[in-house]
Amino acid sequence: MLLAARELLAMRSPLDAELMVSDMLGAWWGRRLRGGDVEQILGEGLVDYAAKAGTPAALTLLISIAYLGTARQAAKAEGAALALMESDVARPRWADRVGAVKPAGCYASRDVYGDQDTVVCTFAYNGEDTHALVMVVDYNMGGMARDAWVSSQVDKLLEQAGTEAAGNPLLRFEEIEPQQARALLEFAMRAAAAAHGRKGPRLVSDGYSAYHAFARARIKALPPGRMRPAPAHAEAPYSRDRRAMLAAEFLASDAAENLSDPSAASRCADHIIDYGCDRDLGRPLRVSPVKCETFLLDWLPRKVLLTPAEQDAMPHVLAAWVRFAGPRIGLPEQGVRATLDAVWEATSRFGEAYRDPTTFGLDRALVERLLPDGDLSALARRAFAFPLLQGMRGSTKLDLLNPADDADRRILLEIDHAGELDRPDLEEHLAWHEEIAGRLWVGDPPQLWEAAQRLIDLGHDRHDVLHVLIEIAERIGDHPGDLAAALDDIADIPDEPPF
Repeated sequence: MLLAARELLAMRSPLDAELMVSDMLGAWWGRRLRGGDVEQILGEGLVDYAAKAGTPAALTLLISIAYLGTARQAAKAEGAALALMESDVARPRWADRVGAVKPAGCYASRDVYGDQDTVVCTFAYNGEDTHALVMVVDYNMGGMARDAWVSSQVDKLLEQAGTEAAGNPLLRFEEIEPQQARALLEFAMRAAAAAHGRKGPRLVSDGYSAYHAFARARIKALPPGRMRPAPAHAEAPYSRDRRAMLAAEFLASDAAENLSDPSAASRCADHIIDYGCDRDLGRPLRVSPVKCETFLLDWLPRKVLLTPAEQDAMPHVLAAWVRFAGPRIGLPEQGVRATLDAVWEATSRFGEAYRDPTTFGLDRALVERLLPDGDLSALARRAFAFPLLQGMRGSTKLDLLNPADDADRRILLEIDHAGELDRPDLEEHLAWHEEIAGRLWVGDPPQLWEAAQRLIDLGHDRHDVLHVLIEIAERIGDHPGDLAAALDDIADIPDEPPF
């Protein structure tokens, strides 16, 4: 990186330099390192290395990091840069202008569904080198930033956005307050960091990391503000009573009058409202084609245990909800029709996407014991934690034991260890099994079940896998971040497992 920084000396504008260094700092954004924080080990390590090098390229890199880096990186880089400047190390003319920008205007291109905002913030260096930071915020992904880029064609960009909105009744393009833009984008970047930090599919664009440091620094040039309730943001929190009142209002409306199974419709309405409150920034009434498809084909099949009657009713209840909610939030009739079309198109795929666990030969009563909260995504990890739930073991009828109850949970684990009753440390060992079983039950941390699955896929025995998880939890202790990192590092069981 220090060799690459020589290119900074040939650049003519601070904007080009900032973008290059942002790209460099983005090389490790969102990544994890064994045994430490990546921003500290790599980012601050780069600062220390550049400070020792003491070359003009190193000084230029330090000046840029003092603006673009994290708070710790920036403080270290600023101190190192001042020391090199006092030693008369040469630097480019533009170096004094790094970060010396003022905001010129902020705009948002929004769809009427509330699915997505494209936020445009324009800046200039003392009236020159005007440029725009563009960020895409996805509200179907919890309001996270999904993409970012920079454009120097500001007038063309704004004109094109205005023209698109003028020709599309489902789009709006408007100027927003800089304070609102800052609050919105800070929230979006935090949401992106949290989502990207979890294991799973990559959620941001391939180019997002390259602009992450630049965007973070530019946002700080905007005046501070607070998130306000707006079409694109959360309403006041919905209590359980408020959710119940909204469901009752829906079920009594004209939109729901043709629903044939009131009981199933009521439970389906509860799921729709909970999804909007808990997964869509507190907006149960917001409807859109994308949101409805995501709800039917992604969230429900992963998260909710539906009865057969609810499975049949859900698409019809969702369509009724669209007819009920759309007019209430001012969605144009064209948008309501498009959303209904999306619901009916998804209906044929819903039967394939939603795989009722009872179709795999699992008894519904057994599934309901494992899922008293209806969280379908928990079924596999809870069944792994408590595989003995049916039949007789001695005089104990397993069907009567409740794995969600602490006392019954202990009995189940004792039965699972029936062959180890002469073990001298049995009580302590069972206590650790209770700890791991409890964590698997609630899914905390998620890396615990992810590590278990990796080991199971390698062909390891269930009990050996549990013992490895116990060893790690016992060794790490009460340090959640370290525990998550250690679990992420598990690739296989060692030749001589620690049990």
